[in-house]
Amino acid sequence: MDHSGHGMTMDLPPFTLGRGLQWSADPFFLVACLLGLGLYAYGVVRLRRRGDAWPVGRIVSYVVGVLTVMLMMCTKLNDYGMVMFSVHMVQHMVISMLSPILILLGAPVTLALRALPAAGKGRKGPRELLLALLHSRYMRIITHPAFTIPLFIASLYALYFTPIFDFLMGSRTGHIAMMVHFLAVGVVFFWPIIGVDPGPHRPGYLMRMLELFAGMPFHAFFGIALMMASTPMVETFKNPPASLGIDALSDQNAAGGIAWAFSEIPSVLVLLALLFQWYGSEQRQARRKDRAADRDGDKELEAYNAYLASLNARGN
Repeated sequence: MDHSGHGMTMDLPPFTLGRGLQWSADPFFLVACLLGLGLYAYGVVRLRRRGDAWPVGRIVSYVVGVLTVMLMMCTKLNDYGMVMFSVHMVQHMVISMLSPILILLGAPVTLALRALPAAGKGRKGPRELLLALLHSRYMRIITHPAFTIPLFIASLYALYFTPIFDFLMGSRTGHIAMMVHFLAVGVVFFWPIIGVDPGPHRPGYLMRMLELFAGMPFHAFFGIALMMASTPMVETFKNPPASLGIDALSDQNAAGGIAWAFSEIPSVLVLLALLFQWYGSEQRQARRKDRAADRDGDKELEAYNAYLASLNARGN
């Protein structure tokens, strides 16, 4: 197995959290994360200068989301993840199920639409191109549950239980492509469910919860399959370096436990976000109804006063 480009991956000492969190940046993810943070900050500053507010909660959520990606890909965790199934599984779970949720709760698309200037009449600028993409048939397909749920499931089973995984892990480029894929799958799966940013599909709250729970059990089953296996199932992790002092099967069982346990975290996070959104939506609706009732009441009062005035005029 060629691990070129990943530093001294083969001579890593036994894993400890302290060692795992040491700085070891992957250039691609470092540049991508810094660019993502920079563009978001630019959008927020632009809005503030214009006198528009942008919720602090969204800023915190987005920044933490991007930092979780950096934590997984720009520390020694990434080096250990090349030779330890358990560490790789932490990377996979965080990047596909935690980072996308936090990034989406930061509403980056909404921020871009509000911060980007509108092009002149008949011209197309970045804002118009983004709107066209949001309303395109392509976006309708890739955010539809009939596409996102099978893709979410296939990213586990079709990847780990076929030679595709070993092929991708054989090079730095393949490894980066896999991690980008995990992040993208997480984003398209959770985007319609969380529903902060505009998108082609915006089902009701109950449907969103059903979509969420349709994908999660498969993660648990995948974890159980790894935990129950009596032999190492993934070629890449069959012969861990002796310097790590780990047993391949025990490490695989730990990876299975991580996959099984982690499916609960996004479920709880998304469920809380949905309940807050639902409550907020009900409150807004109630306020709209109250305002409408007030207007109707005012109209009735005006009509009654006009009627009294007409009676008074007739009496005179």
